[in-house]
Amino acid sequence: MYYKLYIDSVFLLQMTSNLYLLSLAGRILECTATHKRIFAGAAAGALMSCLALATPLGTVGVRSFVSAVPVSMCMLWTVFRIGHGKKLLYASMVFAGCGFFLGSVMIWILNRLRTILKGKLGLMVTLAAGYVSYRVLSEILLHVRRRKENCIRTVEIPVAESGQGLRVQAFLDTGNHLADPISGEPVSLVSRELAAQLASVFRPEKYHIIPFRSVGRDRGVLNAYELPELFIETGGGTLRREHVIVAVCNTGISEESVYQMILHPGLLED
Repeated sequence: MYYKLYIDSVFLLQMTSNLYLLSLAGRILECTATHKRIFAGAAAGALMSCLALATPLGTVGVRSFVSAVPVSMCMLWTVFRIGHGKKLLYASMVFAGCGFFLGSVMIWILNRLRTILKGKLGLMVTLAAGYVSYRVLSEILLHVRRRKENCIRTVEIPVAESGQGLRVQAFLDTGNHLADPISGEPVSLVSRELAAQLASVFRPEKYHIIPFRSVGRDRGVLNAYELPELFIETGGGTLRREHVIVAVCNTGISEESVYQMILHPGLLED
């Protein structure tokens, strides 16, 4: 069986797909680039893909598969200037993931348009399906980013000794139902590193022992202390909370995390 490929159509489809994939990958990797550089990278990637297809070695499928990783790396380096080995490999995996999901949505759309794919309209329908797929994935990424941003709060904790406030990033965990067993007050979590910085703020006479249960461990207890006050920044202003109980625990808070505190959702309630 033989297939007839029109190199101009292949180049146009490949370049358009590269534009969409570079845009999606840039959002996930939080990398920026000018429109000119994105367009140049997409065109260069399309040209390299066409050259790989024209190489008389192996089948078309094998050539496309073998050339996918080096072509994506070249585009990512050209557009986003990602030169570090591990970071470039990770970016290539993100690029491939975007391609997988973009292709899946395109195939789903095209399978429902089989009757008009033949003839002159085939290329235009395929390009339109690619654009629709790109818009769908863009909206999904936007929704995920907004949800992530809504879960991060900036918290300021006054430190009397320095006369200033310690500002930290906190994660709002809606699944956190930890509470003091006696008073029923909500309990937030802080890392051991943050607790060490707040040692002068903790009120030792307000020491608490908080029992808990977690996945992978049946039960345990946490050392908890009381903060005189803290301020939580929200979209509608700043909330001031007094006598806030925080438990010292590194579970769920790694050293690489952007946040060092897990807020109880009850602190945002009026």
